[in-house]
Amino acid sequence: MSIILHLDRIMADRKMSLNDLADKVGITNVNMSRIKTGKIKAIRFSTLNAICKVLECEPGDILKYLDDDDDLDPSEEGEGI
Repeated sequence: MSIILHLDRIMADRKMSLNDLADKVGITNVNMSRIKTGKIKAIRFSTLNAICKVLECEPGDILKYLDDDDDLDPSEEGEGI
C-alpha cells in the first residue's frame, strides 16, 4: 500500500507558498516541508483538516491511495507519505 501526496500541486494551483501554508495551518515550516515531501509516517487529522480548510480542498484532493500491485506514475515517485 502506498499513499501519494499531491500537496505541491494543490499549493501551486492556489499560488500558496510553503511558508504561508505553514503559518495559516499553525505548524512550523520544517514540519510542513516534511509533510509536503512525504517524509512523515503519519499525519494528525487536525493537521489534515487545517490544511484542507486553508487550501479549500478535500482530503482526497491531497492524498491518493495506490495498491502495491498498481504501477506508480513516474511523475509521482518519491511523493508518498
